[in-house]
Amino acid sequence: MKLKHIITTLFSFCVVSLGGVKTVEAASFTVVADGLDNVQGLGIGPDGSVYAVEAGKGGSGPCVPPPSGQGDNLCYGATGAVTRVKDGKQERVLTGLPSISVSSGAQAAGPRNILFDSTGKPYVVTGLGANPSFRNDILGDIDLGKIIAPDFNTNTWTSVSDIASYELANNPDGENVSSSPISFLLDGNNFVVVDSSANDLLSVGTDGSNLRAIAAIPKQTIVNPVFPPSNTPSVEPSEVPDSSEPPPVVEFSTQAVPTGIAKGPDGAYYISIFTGFPFPKEGAKIYKIGDDGQPTVYAEGFTQLRDLAFDTEGNLYALQYANEPSWTGNLNGSVIKVTPDGTRTTLISGNGVEGPSGLAIGSDGAVYIANRSGVPGKGQVLRVNSSKSVPEPTSTLSILGFGALSIYKLRKGKRKALKVPT
Repeated sequence: MKLKHIITTLFSFCVVSLGGVKTVEAASFTVVADGLDNVQGLGIGPDGSVYAVEAGKGGSGPCVPPPSGQGDNLCYGATGAVTRVKDGKQERVLTGLPSISVSSGAQAAGPRNILFDSTGKPYVVTGLGANPSFRNDILGDIDLGKIIAPDFNTNTWTSVSDIASYELANNPDGENVSSSPISFLLDGNNFVVVDSSANDLLSVGTDGSNLRAIAAIPKQTIVNPVFPPSNTPSVEPSEVPDSSEPPPVVEFSTQAVPTGIAKGPDGAYYISIFTGFPFPKEGAKIYKIGDDGQPTVYAEGFTQLRDLAFDTEGNLYALQYANEPSWTGNLNGSVIKVTPDGTRTTLISGNGVEGPSGLAIGSDGAVYIANRSGVPGKGQVLRVNSSKSVPEPTSTLSILGFGALSIYKLRKGKRKALKVPT
């Protein structure tokens, strides 16, 4: 494997250290939905029902190249869906949504997240994971890389905003052109959207007007990175070394790969970072973006973060897709709660929590997880049961506060594909 040393801009931060007792909660879960195809994000409906989006399993084509240009093509099929969990029953309330995937149907790109406005109207954001020109020139007029408004009664939807086309026209971070909207929220009359392949945060009106970039998430420099050994299974062959002992690399620049978004009690946006290849353990961060549009690191020391959510008490929940770099084959994930004073609690970890992709908190405070996200037919929605905290050794959580500082296949170029079941 050829590795390029990339010189990156040095950023300056103000650092505030908050001491906190790290605990783990002896939690269990209940499976409330099963058999989902590449389950992704979760949303809570106006009546308290849980909605899970399924990225589908692709289809017979047409097909587009993978982000790196190596590996299997991604082929289209109308296999995406939305499933509702209500009164203990699961039901697909929307089908036929666009999806692209490799031939196995694993790690599909399609519907990624769902939310409801104050009137109960649903919206879905769809991913892409490729250069938008491939969609336009090869796949045709399909609704990947967009925000759509579905009608569950008629099994139809309308397009609200084309996020991928904005990346094609503007490319805010100046890197390779690629787009995969992955998460969003409503803030007044605007959607705020995370594009994990474009490494940026965007805003667009609920009527589709005034689509613009709010912030670009900077690259990360990994010190003494650990790469996978030769012949490690990967959907991105370019990421596996050609020899058993790749040359040592002191520093390595990788894409940030932003994933989840939540609005904090302070009105700021909080963005989770998955990190690009080689997905260093404890290398993931949570960024905070205020009115000035400048990302500052709020918390760090996580691994492959996939989603975020705040509860009514101001606690921030962070979802780890894997507690170890995913190329190790260990996809045990976890939910970590961060209190306003910086104390961390691992709510649940492993023991059936595998490659989770989405997180939601119900009106009753219940925590829901989209589980086993990268495979067709095996996705789940879990409800975390009440638990009891068990103290662990004291640790210090570094919170990086305000400071100046000039995202399977969601990164730019060879090192931007999100190695997560998508």
